[in-house]
Amino acid sequence: MNDTRIEGVGTAITDLDRILIASSAVIPIFGLPDWKYKNLTNVILYPDTFDKEFRFEGENRNILGMVGSGYLNGQMLLSRAALTKGFSNSRGKENTAIHEFVHLLDKSDGATDGIPENLMANEYTIPWLDLMHMEMNRIERGESDINVYALTNESEFFAVAAEYFFEKPEQFQHNHPDIYTHLSRIFRQNPPA
Repeated sequence: MNDTRIEGVGTAITDLDRILIASSAVIPIFGLPDWKYKNLTNVILYPDTFDKEFRFEGENRNILGMVGSGYLNGQMLLSRAALTKGFSNSRGKENTAIHEFVHLLDKSDGATDGIPENLMANEYTIPWLDLMHMEMNRIERGESDINVYALTNESEFFAVAAEYFFEKPEQFQHNHPDIYTHLSRIFRQNPPA
């Protein structure tokens, strides 16, 4: 993250902001000591949620964070409120900034598809896809405690499951042992240990 700029829109960047963003970046790659986020140039911090037009005032502001594509490629946009909540005692299984950094890991192979090919041996790809789709079906039936946002697509499933993996690892390991095993292999981490 040395080359990554952190900018504020409508807000000044504090040392705490920098620490929380850096922590969010390190958590998913802690087991990958040589990893560099080559697909990130700027983190843009908004004071609160924002809308599809990147406005942080007015109605329909429901975006907590995003990794840009197209003309926003290399940019990560984060809500300060979501960033701070991800490290609060009331966070639950969610951490928006970790979620967005996991998208960058996923995107590093050229596709944001829920299959981090740079981190996953080829023989695990089909079992991972099968496992994702089985769990997505369980979520649809209301039989899973994974956030329903994971149903959006495979990429969101990967990021949502990773949030849970890092935020509540013992609970995740107990409730989703097979997914836990795959994520532990991908991230080369075993958080409860």
